[in-house]
Amino acid sequence: MPPLYAAAHRTLGGLLRGLWPTTVTGLENLPADSGAILCANHHAIADQLFLGVNTPRHIAFWAKAEYFRSSGLTRRVVTGMGAIPVDRAGGRAVLAAFDAAVPILRGGGLVAVFPEGTRSPDGRLYRGRTGAVRLAAQAGVPIVPVGLRGTDQIRPAGRRLPRRHAVSLTFGPALPVEVGSAADARRLTDELIARIQALTGQEYVPSYAPARVG
Repeated sequence: MPPLYAAAHRTLGGLLRGLWPTTVTGLENLPADSGAILCANHHAIADQLFLGVNTPRHIAFWAKAEYFRSSGLTRRVVTGMGAIPVDRAGGRAVLAAFDAAVPILRGGGLVAVFPEGTRSPDGRLYRGRTGAVRLAAQAGVPIVPVGLRGTDQIRPAGRRLPRRHAVSLTFGPALPVEVGSAADARRLTDELIARIQALTGQEYVPSYAPARVG
């Protein structure tokens, strides 16, 4: 792990588990030293924290490119934690995030992607976008589905301060990825979402989650 990530892993891990009792199952499905993409449902901003501190390996998260261009602490934190910049301008700028993730995956690292693309507005599980599957195919790695439960109850809509609530993470068996066409990417993405749903018990919505602000 990068030094800053390792320090945050220890410190935040103890803090989060002390405040929010956390159950983690299925870690045997996580590759010990080879590349994989972790794909989880997305309830809250805290999902990245809970996934990061409860996974015993370094995870490269995508972070807004603006963070890397900022001055002071923010830039040092995202750089020190090995984050991957994502430029939201679209086009080739978005593909650069793929280009940055592929060497990490081929080098045996882990990358986390939320296939819904944004946080669920109502706790349900929405249709997945095919980016994670296409990235896995390009890098030649499997996808490990992860089910997050309870993070949406830490600070539900209308509540100013977080509250104590149990959280659980379940790592499911890896999904091998072979993509020969757009239809393959769609089919595997739907299978991935079905596997996540089996881990969370969420109601499924067969449409994309609406874009969120903030």
